[in-house]
Amino acid sequence: MKRKVIYPGSFDPITYGHLDVIERAAKLFDLVVVAVANNHAKRLMLDLATRKSLAAESTRHVVNVEVNTLDGLLVDYAARHQGSAIIRGLRAVSDFETEFQMALMNRQLNESIETIFMMPKDRFSFLSSSIVREIASLNGDISQLVPDPVQRYLQTYFESKS
Repeated sequence: MKRKVIYPGSFDPITYGHLDVIERAAKLFDLVVVAVANNHAKRLMLDLATRKSLAAESTRHVVNVEVNTLDGLLVDYAARHQGSAIIRGLRAVSDFETEFQMALMNRQLNESIETIFMMPKDRFSFLSSSIVREIASLNGDISQLVPDPVQRYLQTYFESKS
């Protein structure tokens, strides 16, 4: 049986921090499913189809990664897709409390699915999608923060808004 892990997120947009976690998870699992979430609690800039497309383009070089969409409970999604674990990225101590509570709730809902916390490399620990969006909206250089497809898309996106 393949060891499959689910890496959920809004990926609005996907960053090098996300990609770092994905690439390292791909070394540990047979298949990494990047689950682009339709998060109703967040005010997202990019629509679901665009976020999924950018994530797929950005992970194309990792052979054991597939990109799907997620709507509903994460543990239900993981069970339907036969995921044995959920990967959650932690950038800083401030992320831990929220992520820990979610992991405990997920365990309450389905104790057979484990949560694994992974930290990105130090150089990405400050990085968030919201920072990327802000810098891009001000015509700043995001080339060291996001994969090329995301950089091109955001440049076009914000040029069309001005």
